[in-house]
Amino acid sequence: MASTSVSRLMPASPDRVWRLIGGFGSLPDWLPSIPESTFAEGGRVRRLKNPDGDVIVERLMEFDDTERFYSYTIVQAPFPVVDYLSTLRVHAVTGDDEVAEVQWSGRFVPEGAGDDEVVALFTGIYREGLDALHEVLEQQP
Repeated sequence: MASTSVSRLMPASPDRVWRLIGGFGSLPDWLPSIPESTFAEGGRVRRLKNPDGDVIVERLMEFDDTERFYSYTIVQAPFPVVDYLSTLRVHAVTGDDEVAEVQWSGRFVPEGAGDDEVVALFTGIYREGLDALHEVLEQQP
């Protein structure tokens, strides 16, 4: 099993960040690589499309509004992995109520590709996603 984790400080309170990213269907609100998200199974499954039209289906596994995190698995995607589990989490930053730390982590078993290649793939996805989130938060009042 391989894993990766990326964290980034955000220019907003943890509650404000969570309001933006805490909805399981909210990726199109802050992630340019996912312009479309639709729900199935009462909101437990999201069907995403990227700009190339690739479909990614993910299942919500755990959600905690108080602790500000959710975890999900990949059901279908064009990625060379199986047994994928990812968590998106918002942390408070001690001493500054207007800054939050967002952590996006995942663990998975590479399939058809090497560990290093797949770790680099998801590290890049998480990093680009958190960079996009930072930009959105900077632009919103």
